[in-house]
Amino acid sequence: MDEPDRWRLMASAPKDGSRILVTIRQSEQGPAEVDLAYWSHGDQFGGEGWRASDSSPGHVIEYAEPELKCWMPMPSANLASTSMPSPWEGDDDHELHGSGI
Repeated sequence: MDEPDRWRLMASAPKDGSRILVTIRQSEQGPAEVDLAYWSHGDQFGGEGWRASDSSPGHVIEYAEPELKCWMPMPSANLASTSMPSPWEGDDDHELHGSGI
């Protein structure tokens, strides 16, 4: 993928079960944050949708589509930087790909 360290629109996120980084929107529960998530096709523990990667049977952490602002591929293991990226702090999704002007 080109520019692996760039935030992207959730509509383009892979739904093949691969782990990705996501920005969780700011809410009354706290500020925006980054989490590791994947798309689940559903099982006996929950329906189809986005799940936190630290979910476990009987304790599934699911994200509703509106909770997730954008995504980024997992960084390569070869990268020198091991720090987690900052959450996307733009005001709206149009800023992820420019205004189109």
